[in-house]
Amino acid sequence: MDPDVALKRIAYLLEAQRAETYKVRAFRRAAATVDEVDPDVLAQRATSGRLTDLPGVGDTTARVIAEALAGETPAYLLQLETEAVPSLSGRAAELRRLLRGDCHSHSDWSDGGSPIAEMAEAAAALGHEYLALTDHSPRLTVAHGLDPERLVRQLEVVETLNAELAPFRILTGIEVDILEDGSLDQDPELLGRLDIVVASVHSKLKMDPAPMTRRMVAAIESPHTDILGHCTGRILVGRGRAESRFDHAEVFDACVRTGTAVEINSRPERLDPPDPLLRAATSAGCMVSIDTDAHAPGQLEWLGNGCVKAADAEVPAERIVNTWPMAQLLAWTSGHGAA
Repeated sequence: MDPDVALKRIAYLLEAQRAETYKVRAFRRAAATVDEVDPDVLAQRATSGRLTDLPGVGDTTARVIAEALAGETPAYLLQLETEAVPSLSGRAAELRRLLRGDCHSHSDWSDGGSPIAEMAEAAAALGHEYLALTDHSPRLTVAHGLDPERLVRQLEVVETLNAELAPFRILTGIEVDILEDGSLDQDPELLGRLDIVVASVHSKLKMDPAPMTRRMVAAIESPHTDILGHCTGRILVGRGRAESRFDHAEVFDACVRTGTAVEINSRPERLDPPDPLLRAATSAGCMVSIDTDAHAPGQLEWLGNGCVKAADAEVPAERIVNTWPMAQLLAWTSGHGAA
């Protein structure tokens, strides 16, 4: 195994396990250094015990490099592989095989940790046909959301990358904030140019149920909204965050009426919607989209979490939009609109 391959794989597995960002960056930084060093020089430094003299290489990454150069699979990599994402079985495994892509992901253009190309390459390596790039909208300043000018520049970058990555495709998109009055936090003309729009509530999550319901329904009724993202906004780790309160029957009825999908957010700290609400959305006849909301390449592995939830809620496969052929998916996003 090449040392840079081992280092990048470790970083990927750490991302999948929600490791601290500094750990992931340490391995990616060391991999970048190894890529730039002459292999003979690298081997000499390993022999003389001077790998840590290289920029970005510490004791742990040096040990990984030395073991890889010695023809061994690094011990730390073996450990992480044994702790990798659990395998799926039954209907969850069947649903995972049917998924053709992921409709919610972030890059370093907003609050993600990796360049667009790295996210796309990781998705393609998983066998995906596409990855929707849905960086945040401008209102979410803490996430460095994209104003119209930056979004236009991103569209140009994606066009260039798609020419290089074909037949894999990066779908243009955004995770747009649902503002307090239910309007969407981006220029409507730009929203109309995107392949996929995920609309999510990120502020005033403790609103009373009646105004929160009106807010969400208004966003769902926008002709630009394709997917309702992490609908309750709950957080399950750390100090946590309680679910937003709203009339789920009214919200899910609006989704059915407008042809808007309800997202199953697969992030381990979200797993949103909660199981009772997902069963209610299924009973109402909603379409769903199983997404990772990935902010790093390794997090693209989290689709399995959503498949388990979909299987438990008995969501019909034909109502999961990212099981559809890409042409059907894009026909839906460009034409479903509000009734």
